[in-house]
Amino acid sequence: MKANTQQPIRQDAALLRNTLLKLTATQKIVCTVVIALTALIWYDLLNRLVAFGRGIDYGGLHALGVQTIALLKQYNPFFWWAVVALCTLIIAYFVYGFVQSTLRSVRRKHVSEETIGMLSHELSDPALEVLRWVWNDRRNPITVGDLQRTLQELRAGRAAKITLAERHTTLIGKPVNVEPPQ
Repeated sequence: MKANTQQPIRQDAALLRNTLLKLTATQKIVCTVVIALTALIWYDLLNRLVAFGRGIDYGGLHALGVQTIALLKQYNPFFWWAVVALCTLIIAYFVYGFVQSTLRSVRRKHVSEETIGMLSHELSDPALEVLRWVWNDRRNPITVGDLQRTLQELRAGRAAKITLAERHTTLIGKPVNVEPPQ
């Protein structure tokens, strides 16, 4: 049901959002599972690491002196929590890299002909114009990234900007009857 309006309609954004959700659902589920498993495993390991730190006995270091042993016992929890924080940052870095990698992979994924056919019948003319504007390399198929950018541009008012640019082109293309200054 294609609407013939000058501005994209609310259903355009909803249709694109639902289509993108279907196309990216697997990636989102995989990322969520990986993050959850990593967090659970790391939580168990950090508890073990902190318990190990609590269990260290510095009694064998009596040659260093009583004050040194007291200092080691006093700052022992801080050291192990610093190790936990450092490891957490390293793990977060790798998990973030994994998520970004899967996002890039999904953005490059080609959209099926059936999906594009459905969108071409359901989207309004201004929304299709935004999709054409986003899809600038016509030698390659439309990707999920193109659809994501189309949704972003629709939300940012790109359809109105395209219409305004077309009006400007029409105005500049016409000769204007203005006498030159004398």
